[in-house]
Amino acid sequence: MAPSLPQFSAARMRSYIFRLPLFTRSIVAVIILLWVISIQSVWNVQQWGALIPDQIGLSSMYRTNTFPLVHVGFFHAFLNILALTPLLERFEAEYGTLTTLALFLGPLSTIPALLYTFVERGILHMNTTVLGASIWVFTLLAMEAVKTYKTNPYFSLGTTQVPTWTTPLVMVLFVSFLVPNTSFLGHMCGLAFGYGWGLGYLKFLAPPEWILRWIEGKLNLLGRLPHYVSVDQKTYGRFGVLPTANVSSVSLPTDGSIGMGLGLDIGIWDVNAHASGSLLRRDPRLLKLPPYLSFLCIVIGVAWLLVLPLDNYSRKTYISENALLPGQVHTYFAGSDQNIFGGYKREVDALGEKSNVEVNDKLEEFFRASGLKVARQKYEYKSAGETYSGENIYAILHAPRGDATEAIVLVGAWRNVDGVLNRNGVALVLTLARYFKTDSRAGPQAWVDAYHDTHQSPAIESLPLKSGALQGAVVIDYPFDHRFESLHIVYDGINGQLPNLDLLNTVVAIASGQMGIGTSLQQMWQHTDSYKDRLQTMLRGMLNQGLGHASGPHSSFIPYHVDAITLQPYGEGWQDEMAMGRVIESTFRSLNNLLEHLHQSFFFYLLMQANRFVSIGTYLPSAMLVAVNFTIMAIFLWVKSGSPLDPSTKLASAGGKPSLTIIKKGDAAAIAPKEILGVRERQLFMPLAVVAGSQFLGVLPLYLFNHTPGNFLSSIFSIFAILNSVFPFIVSSAIVRYFRPTNQQYQLIKAFSLLLLGMFLSSLATLNFSLAFLVGLLAAPLTYMQPFPGRPISTAFLVLVLSLLAPTTVLFAGTYYWKLGVGEVLKEAAFGWDVWGMNTQVVVWCVWWPAWLVGMILLFGKPRDECKEESKVVN
Repeated sequence: MAPSLPQFSAARMRSYIFRLPLFTRSIVAVIILLWVISIQSVWNVQQWGALIPDQIGLSSMYRTNTFPLVHVGFFHAFLNILALTPLLERFEAEYGTLTTLALFLGPLSTIPALLYTFVERGILHMNTTVLGASIWVFTLLAMEAVKTYKTNPYFSLGTTQVPTWTTPLVMVLFVSFLVPNTSFLGHMCGLAFGYGWGLGYLKFLAPPEWILRWIEGKLNLLGRLPHYVSVDQKTYGRFGVLPTANVSSVSLPTDGSIGMGLGLDIGIWDVNAHASGSLLRRDPRLLKLPPYLSFLCIVIGVAWLLVLPLDNYSRKTYISENALLPGQVHTYFAGSDQNIFGGYKREVDALGEKSNVEVNDKLEEFFRASGLKVARQKYEYKSAGETYSGENIYAILHAPRGDATEAIVLVGAWRNVDGVLNRNGVALVLTLARYFKTDSRAGPQAWVDAYHDTHQSPAIESLPLKSGALQGAVVIDYPFDHRFESLHIVYDGINGQLPNLDLLNTVVAIASGQMGIGTSLQQMWQHTDSYKDRLQTMLRGMLNQGLGHASGPHSSFIPYHVDAITLQPYGEGWQDEMAMGRVIESTFRSLNNLLEHLHQSFFFYLLMQANRFVSIGTYLPSAMLVAVNFTIMAIFLWVKSGSPLDPSTKLASAGGKPSLTIIKKGDAAAIAPKEILGVRERQLFMPLAVVAGSQFLGVLPLYLFNHTPGNFLSSIFSIFAILNSVFPFIVSSAIVRYFRPTNQQYQLIKAFSLLLLGMFLSSLATLNFSLAFLVGLLAAPLTYMQPFPGRPISTAFLVLVLSLLAPTTVLFAGTYYWKLGVGEVLKEAAFGWDVWGMNTQVVVWCVWWPAWLVGMILLFGKPRDECKEESKVVN
């Protein structure tokens, strides 16, 4: 029988909510109410209730109790409620409503708040505001950790024994690193109280039980208040605790009598979180949580990304490197330089259809006439059965008072990325080269490789002339003659790499502030600064970053840690080539002010406008949450695969008696079936072989699409897509026929595949966030793929869904949407692989496609029924 994932039950959820005790539901209601009130702008709820250290006094002591109840926004309140509710419900069930009320509205809030205020003001001399119920969450987690430590002191991490009481500390560090704007000190203060309570040092703060009983009796609270937990209703376990006995196991007779003739009174102890770790892992209630938790990670990850354009989660750009001084220098490019530009533009127009050698001969003449040192470089690349060759020409201007240890590059490709003659761009480069006293895809790459001595000789010649270490590069893409309106800044690099944000901020500050020229990003020509436009700009940037291709000649510089951008004038306005020249001149003067390489600002960011961004610390959790969803399910399946066969089924078929084991814990013990405590031996060979084979098969399309001649790529892709649609069924049928896998083996196949996928994507997220997020989102349905024997309609539907999310289908849909040919896209990808070092194909074919293949194999799987086979053996 195939394993069935738990389905969401509205009735079960409603039952849980209706069973919440009084104080827990009251706290949840107050948090929601305060969040609703905070939506209005008349009364600042956060300012009223937050814990602000320098405002704590006798008249404002209420803040030490109100700060856990107020939250910054919806997601802050929602996540805290989600984490607090089960912990608070458990605490109230154990200590009673009155005790919980007295503690949470008294010392449990006030003591951590005063401790935080003392450290923040008296030691750190700071005034950081804190608010939110997370301090309660960590207080309760610390209490639970101490309880767990007393019954289960250690858990194994490989060969290392880790104390269980340390888990809240690890969670504090995890939250501090991955969740922005969290208070590490506030959480630590909550942990301090929780550990003190758990160890018994602070339990004197709880009111005496005789007082609580007197109050309950006088006011008849149990009769008047629904969901009230009285002192006598506190739950330390739903059944009794039995004494220790020197008995390891007993047999359960069919008449239900337990322990007859053993000479001791035996009760049944309901095993909860305080019992042994083995029973905890087998608790069916806990085994239902991971699929929901996994789905929640996906939802929160997507929601996290969607809130980034809001003002509360993004911020305005700023210059981190003070030495840049953008717009603070006077520009002199004007006047007679316009006549020189006009002359050069006529020469460029005359050379428009000439050969590469003829063009370079003329350009060399111009550079030498300006008094510059000139050199040439021949190059040749082979990709997709074609040869890309040409000759670069470049000139070097040595600073009259410099030591030639640093250099700035001005690039003008003869033809831009669209293949259009860059007439104004080349003319402007020549004019600026004179003023200052160099193919758009392969040429810049060959020049940069040779400049850093990483080129492949003899296909790419070495550079006869070099200057100092490259500090930055600016590319001009100015193909039209008419005046322009604004500047479009292209900044995406190869494999998702980005230039230092200070370079973009400098150009934006110069163009907008000094020159009065508007700027735009990601082809958002009209940006209204609305949520929709911010989100669209961010998503376009993520798509370009995720594709990992070169968006312009500047992309070749970024892998060498040379910050570079491309400037493209657009629109029709009143700005002319002189305005463009002054922007470049001022940018070069700012870069020339640098004392060291750009390093202060961000290298990982998402831009939503020319002056608004989100840093990696804010956006990274969204991709990490999507990746963690795979890891959660992998761990869940690994644990589930070690669970024994269903004891009831096994015993019913065998007609035998269940064997009971007594678990001894100091003065207490518990009785549980041996089948629950045992860990079934895992059959690893076949699952490992399937997953490893799928991973190695990814090398086939990677090699095929990167080494097939360009004119055959479209046909090869069509053949591969057809084979891809039937290959999983063939592999799955072969596995069923020759290996007859069990439920456990299918669980292990899925566990290993999801574990690798989660590991790859979480690692990739720190290098190329966008690619990791997009692949993780497209692969998210793989989390819930499993065999569905006897359910052909469900299987057919899921096969259709997964087929629509196959890498081949997504590639075809993308090319159709952007009106491109599949062969053209694959040819460009092969060029990126051979020339730029683009590695997007590795992620697609060696990470995503193998995981998709395993998901399809699981859908077509037919596990054999182990219970029936074992029943036959017993009979």
